[in-house]
Amino acid sequence: PHKVNYRANLNALKQAGTTHVIAVNAVGGISTDLSPLDLVLPDQIIDYTYSRAHTFFNSEHEPVIHTDFTRPYCEKARSVIAEAARSNNIDLVETGTYAATQGPRFETAAEVNRLERDGSTIVGMTGMPEAALARELDLCYAMIAVVANAAAGRGDGEVSVDEIMQNLQAGIEKARRLLEVAIPGLGC
Repeated sequence: PHKVNYRANLNALKQAGTTHVIAVNAVGGISTDLSPLDLVLPDQIIDYTYSRAHTFFNSEHEPVIHTDFTRPYCEKARSVIAEAARSNNIDLVETGTYAATQGPRFETAAEVNRLERDGSTIVGMTGMPEAALARELDLCYAMIAVVANAAAGRGDGEVSVDEIMQNLQAGIEKARRLLEVAIPGLGC
C-alpha cells in the first residue's frame, strides 16, 4: 500500500474521461458495532500515512494550490450509494471515519486504541492519498469499505491474513451487488 502510485492511477482515470471513482477497500473494524463482512460508507478520513506522493501540486514552478478537504468524499456519490443500499435492502453503515495507516504491517493494539480515541471507526492502508488526489483532479470520489476483520486488539487473537482473505471474498461480492444498483444513479 505504501508503494502504490496513486497519482499515476488517478491521472490515468482522469485522462480517460472518468468523472466518478468508487473505491472498494478492505478495512479492519475498530468500532465494536462493526463485524466482518459489514459494508461501511465512510464520510471522513484521518491520514496517518507519511512519505507518499500526496499531491499533484508539487512543482517548484507552479503555485501551491490549497484544496478544500472538509468533506473528503463526494456527497452526491455517497447519497446515491446510501439510497441504493436502502432501496435494495443491502446492509450499509452510512457513516464512519477511515484511518489511513502506512502499512504494510498491521497496526498494534495500542495504535488501534489511539485511532479509536481520535474518532476512527475503521482502519485501512490504501484510502490516502487516493481520496485527496481525486479531489485535486475534481473527481467525484467515494469509498465502500469492506470490513475484513476486527482491527488489532478488537478480535479474538491476532489478525489472520487467511481470515481476511476469506472474508474479503464474501464482502467484495456484497460490495459488487451494491455497485451494480448504485452506479446507474450516478448519471455517469
